[in-house]
Amino acid sequence: MTSVAERVPLERISQRAHAARPGRTALAVIASVLFGLGWLIARALSVAWIGAAYAAAALAEGWIAGRSAEWAQQVARRQEAQRAGRRR
Repeated sequence: MTSVAERVPLERISQRAHAARPGRTALAVIASVLFGLGWLIARALSVAWIGAAYAAAALAEGWIAGRSAEWAQQVARRQEAQRAGRRR
C-alpha cells in the first residue's frame, strides 16, 4: 500500500513552481482584483440607476395625479360659484 506522500508528483510540482514567473503572476492577481472591482461597481451603478429612474417615474406620476386632483377641485369650485351666482 502506497502512502499519500508517495503518490504526489513532487517532481512535476517542483518544475512548475520553478517555471512560474512571479511578476506575471502578480500582474494577473492585480488585474483580477481590478476586474472584479470594476464589475462590482458597474453592478452597483446599474442598480442605483434603475432605482433613480423608478423614483423619478413615481415622482412624475404623483405630480401628475396631484395636479389633476387640484385642477378638478378648482373646476368644482368654479362650477359651485357659478351655480351659487345663478341662484341669487
